[in-house]
Amino acid sequence: MLVLKKFARDTSGMVGLVIVLATAVVAVLAPRLAPHPLDAYESHPLQRLQEPSRQFLLGTDNLGRDVLSRVILGARAALTIAVLVVAGAMVIGVPLGLVAGYHRGWVPEIIMRVTDVFLAVPQLILALALAQLLGPSLKNAMLALTLTYWPFFTRIVFAETRRIRVSVFVEALQGLNAGALRVMFFHILPNAAPPIIVRATIGMGFTILSAAVLGFLGMGATPPDPEWGLAISESRQYLPEAWWFAAFPGIAIFLVVFGFNLLGDGLRDVVDPRLRRSR
Repeated sequence: MLVLKKFARDTSGMVGLVIVLATAVVAVLAPRLAPHPLDAYESHPLQRLQEPSRQFLLGTDNLGRDVLSRVILGARAALTIAVLVVAGAMVIGVPLGLVAGYHRGWVPEIIMRVTDVFLAVPQLILALALAQLLGPSLKNAMLALTLTYWPFFTRIVFAETRRIRVSVFVEALQGLNAGALRVMFFHILPNAAPPIIVRATIGMGFTILSAAVLGFLGMGATPPDPEWGLAISESRQYLPEAWWFAAFPGIAIFLVVFGFNLLGDGLRDVVDPRLRRSR
């Protein structure tokens, strides 16, 4: 309760929470909220590139599809990508970080050196290379992002495990001959959870942005998927006349990424006072 009260007093964190929750609601109810859900995937040449109007609030795209409907449906795709990629990265990175931080010897050294190699290359550049190698598709883009994001979790969990490992309660468990797996997953991991949650929250925003970049470059979602980055890519040749075609998917990306970043910063301030932002 104390943590919730502290978080409730963080204005920017609450704004981020509202944006994220609103996005989640839109994603869940997307087919019902979209004014033209069925037409969002079909071509309508007679109504292509229409300006925002009463019939089409955000206008239509180059194939006559309702931009508002595709933006709303794109929220589901964006959150699905973010959740699956971050969850997959955690499944890989968290156990590796626990093993590397808890044990000694050549196995932890190999894990951390491989992690350092991945972290030495900017994640987006590495994801672009993997996506290009795997071929353009939404599944391949998600796989590329997952395989390049796990080192961030490994590094965080490694540092937290090394810090917690020397605690008195861990030494007591070791003195009682508790198994390594039990100590790592049932005692160390819960105490290392706060920074993992913060990294996951911020990572969802970055993943949405990265997926949009891959879609924009033709290495992510493929037509007719209602994906925001792909929509901006398709709109390039119609700018600046059909400004609404690119503007509204871009605004959607900005708001969702901004919301996750605000939420992550708010959670960080609450769970780790050492990293509290100056005000």
